[in-house]
Amino acid sequence: QVQLVESGGGLVQTGGSLRLSCILSGGSINTYTMNWFRRAPGKQREFVAQITSDDSTNYADSVKGRFTISRDIAKNTVYLQMNSLQPEDTAVYYCHAYRSYNYWGQGTQVTVSS
Repeated sequence: QVQLVESGGGLVQTGGSLRLSCILSGGSINTYTMNWFRRAPGKQREFVAQITSDDSTNYADSVKGRFTISRDIAKNTVYLQMNSLQPEDTAVYYCHAYRSYNYWGQGTQVTVSS
């Protein structure tokens, strides 16, 4: 059974950085399309970043140049490095894996203070 566990969220000031981690168990991340989504208060969940099984990456326009998605296959972990954080980045961040089925983590809170 595939499970995803996120970590690394927290409170940071505007302009600061955080790195989120997502460990996948029950599978190998290099066979999944791995995504980060986020849900801000009062808003719908939105796509943030993606890394595919062939190591291609995609980003939402709102985070391009500030966020970087990467993976460590040996650790079965996907990361989201977030730099130049802004208050509008405040959200619960979710790790998502897809390979025929959708799998979601429980989410980790990121709060950016102004």
